[in-house]
Amino acid sequence: MERIRIKAGRFDFVARFESERAPRTCAKFRSMLPYKERIIHVRWSGEGCWIPLGDLDLGLQHENHTSYPAPGEFILYPGGLSETEILLAYGGVHFASKVGQLAGNHFLTVIEGNDQLRPLGEYVLWHGAQEIIFEAL
Repeated sequence: MERIRIKAGRFDFVARFESERAPRTCAKFRSMLPYKERIIHVRWSGEGCWIPLGDLDLGLQHENHTSYPAPGEFILYPGGLSETEILLAYGGVHFASKVGQLAGNHFLTVIEGNDQLRPLGEYVLWHGAQEIIFEAL
């Protein structure tokens, strides 16, 4: 399974796993499928939406990490300085929290539905949390 279906509110996407660059993060997330949560707009990072995971310990460390995900890239921050979280960039992002710059593991990239990234981000910004579901194809 290298592709995944994502439904966020009324928006649909297909993404590919970045298995070669983030094998442990991809394997961990695959083991959690289907995954259902709520996505909210970021507070510190710019044009992105995130899934806060609190003190959840996924047993991961940094791999293929970045502070500047491109639109359509999902990153997973494994915790440490800030809480564990998943972030989706829909525009310019400089990944950070109230303690400063962070780096998350780029593990998924949207390959279908990219034209819906900004509408999703703006919808979440103005209308609040939306249900998000990740399912294997």
